[in-house]
Amino acid sequence: MKANIVLLPGDGIGPEVVSAAVRVLEAIGQRFGHTFKFTEHLIGGCAIDQTGNPLPEATLEACRTADAVLLGAVGGPKWDDPRASVRPEQGLLGLRRGLGVFANLRPVRVHPALIEASPLKPDRLQGVDLIVVRELTGGLYFGQPKKREWVNGQYHAVDTLEYSETEIERIVDLAFRLACQRRKKVSSVDKANVLESSRLWREVTNRVAQRYPDILLEHVLVDTAAMRLISAPHSFDVVVTENMFGDILTDEAAVLVGSMGMLPSASLNGKHGGLYEPIHGSAPDIAGQGIANPIGTILSAAMLLRYSLGLEQEARAIERAVDRAIEEGCRTRDLGGSLSTTAMTDAVIERLG
Repeated sequence: MKANIVLLPGDGIGPEVVSAAVRVLEAIGQRFGHTFKFTEHLIGGCAIDQTGNPLPEATLEACRTADAVLLGAVGGPKWDDPRASVRPEQGLLGLRRGLGVFANLRPVRVHPALIEASPLKPDRLQGVDLIVVRELTGGLYFGQPKKREWVNGQYHAVDTLEYSETEIERIVDLAFRLACQRRKKVSSVDKANVLESSRLWREVTNRVAQRYPDILLEHVLVDTAAMRLISAPHSFDVVVTENMFGDILTDEAAVLVGSMGMLPSASLNGKHGGLYEPIHGSAPDIAGQGIANPIGTILSAAMLLRYSLGLEQEARAIERAVDRAIEEGCRTRDLGGSLSTTAMTDAVIERLG
């Protein structure tokens, strides 16, 4: 197979972890006889510095025509002025909207060898294997109007949380289809006791559930879900929720696996291409030190092979190599080890064959 993969290293540790994932993809290509062409483009803070735009048109056009996109991270203290009209995060949000990627898949699997790396009691982590399906192009992050006004001597800020039946139905239906391949349970997370958008979410979810009589559906309020994610994470299989709730809950889920650096994600539009990235941020405090954990990005590359290129065997090879490396004691500093980003990547590549 030949595939065109666009790289968006971005800011902070982004270039370091993307470089690690590229090395793994190149090794996979050599082993299985594939040719991956990589082209690098600007996004985020570095794009602002060079072009004044967090998402240059050339970047978006390259991503639209690529077979898949691999992203590192955006943002950092240099661009953190809340009064700035142009911010790195606008590049990421614009990319998601421009690619139409409405479904963000975030798997959370606790590796048995890393149970001690989590602050939670080991008995609560046994058998934890869930996936969060986060709606990605609606809700507060994209709703209009979004404004700040000076009223009666003070500022008033407005963010709009908006969802249509179509947006809800397509993400919920995907969650049910994933549940058919897993343990046949869907937990729909909302705030239907307060929000009208959540009441619509619940109504549409019940309607979709009728198509899948073999799937168990439960509705969970977001505050209860946050508590259960820590107290009984094994009770979840497929979790489907709106944009902001999914963003917060998956960062919380990083506690289960011991480090945010372990978690990958895939953003899909149901058609062509896809956007793949670790869930962590740019971690500017460790950028350039060579100690960032590359596993989240490497596993994102495995998801790229699976969902965009249809290379299931190759994706599993990466996941098995990561598992073996962890089982055999390979750790970066965030997991209590001493391996550098490069050494951890070497450990995974050595176990591919």
